[in-house]
Amino acid sequence: MKDYKRGSHTVWDCKYHLVWTTKYRYPVLGGDVGHRCRELLREIAMSQEMVIYAGSINRDHVHMLIGIPPQLSVSRAVQYLKGKEFT
Repeated sequence: MKDYKRGSHTVWDCKYHLVWTTKYRYPVLGGDVGHRCRELLREIAMSQEMVIYAGSINRDHVHMLIGIPPQLSVSRAVQYLKGKEFT
């Protein structure tokens, strides 16, 4: 019961395995771009109260095991994670 999150009337533990790929699976997430992507994903997850349990950024795809609070839909969470521009 330690790992469960609690709300005023709820107890939850929602974990999702998210995978997304680059367009045409081009290997663009290597090197500095991959490191920056990792930093941005961590920042966005913290700002939206999501917890990243495990993750991997390969050259052409991203794997994440992430805990998303129940008030945030999975589709909205993915929009937040994928929507940040690299500036």
